[in-house]
Amino acid sequence: MKKIIISFTAIVIGFSSFSQVNLNNPKDANEFLQAYLSPLGESLGAGLNNGWYNTAKPHKLGGFDLTFTLNTVLVPEGKQNFNPDQINNFSSNDASTPTILGKGDGATITYNGFEFDMPDQGSALNVLPVPMIGIGIGLIKKSEIDIRYVPTYKYNAGFVGKGSIGLWGVGVKHDILQWIPLVGDAFPMSLSLQAGHTNLNTQIEIKSQGVAQEVELDVKATTINLIASRKLLMFTGYAGIGYNTSTTSFDGKTNFKLGAGSQVLNFDVPLEMKYDSQNELRANIGFRFNITVFAIQANYTFSEYPTATLGVGVSLR
Repeated sequence: MKKIIISFTAIVIGFSSFSQVNLNNPKDANEFLQAYLSPLGESLGAGLNNGWYNTAKPHKLGGFDLTFTLNTVLVPEGKQNFNPDQINNFSSNDASTPTILGKGDGATITYNGFEFDMPDQGSALNVLPVPMIGIGIGLIKKSEIDIRYVPTYKYNAGFVGKGSIGLWGVGVKHDILQWIPLVGDAFPMSLSLQAGHTNLNTQIEIKSQGVAQEVELDVKATTINLIASRKLLMFTGYAGIGYNTSTTSFDGKTNFKLGAGSQVLNFDVPLEMKYDSQNELRANIGFRFNITVFAIQANYTFSEYPTATLGVGVSLR
C-alpha cells in the first residue's frame, strides 16, 4: 500500500516548469482532481470493506481467531481513464487521459485557454493489494467482535519521500437464527448479520526542487452484510450479500503542480476534497479449510470493484 501512495504522489506533484498558469477556482480544481484521483479512493474503499468474515457462525464465548488477509482489488478498465471534456472549463482533443491508476500517454488539456500536458504513465495499477491483520473474539448471545489495527508508523522511501500510515477498524457479527423459534435449531446452516467500519489515514511529505509538499489521504469504509455458511468436516462454504459505502478525503497542505514538460497547471487553492467514493450492493462467495487450529480462506466479491481475498490464521472456537 505504501508503494501505491508514493507513486501517486510522485506523479501529481513537482514538475519543473518554464510556463505555468494558476488555477484559483476551488470548484474547478476539486472537480478535475476528483476525476483524476477518485479511482484510488474507490479502490481502497473496496479493499477495506472486504476480508471481514470467513463463516457466518460467530465464535463461542472466549473463542478467537487471528487472521492475516490480503484483499486484491481488480480495478475496472473504465476507471483507468477519464474524459477531460466532461469537466467544466476543461477541454481536450483526446477522448480520454489516464487516471491515477491508468496507463498511457497523458492528453494535452486546455484550461481557460492555457494548454498543459498530463504526465505519461508507463504502467496501469489495475490490481490494488490491501493487506489486513485482524482478531475476532466471541461474546455472549452468539455474537462476535472483530478488530483491525495497524499502528501509525513512519517511513522514509529515500529520494521519493517520507510519511506515515495507519489503519484501524471494528466490526460485529451476530447470529440471527437464535431469534427465530423452531426454525433456528432445524435450519442446516448458520445465518448472521455482520457490519464493519475501517479507517485508513496516510500522510506523505515529498521534496521536489527543495520544496516539501504534504498530502493527506483519509478513507473511511463501511459495510453491512447478511452471511450464510455450512460446515462439512474441515470445510466451510459461505456466501454473503451486502452493501458497501466509503468516503475519501484528500487534503493538500501546499499547492499542487500538475503537468509535464514546460507547461504546468498550478493549483493555487486549498485542496480539501471529500466525496462519497463508493456506494453499492455486493455479493461474495468463499470457503474456509481448517487443519486443527489453522485456517485457510479464499473468497471472491462481485461488485463494481471486484475483489479476491486470501487469508491464513489460527482459530480457537
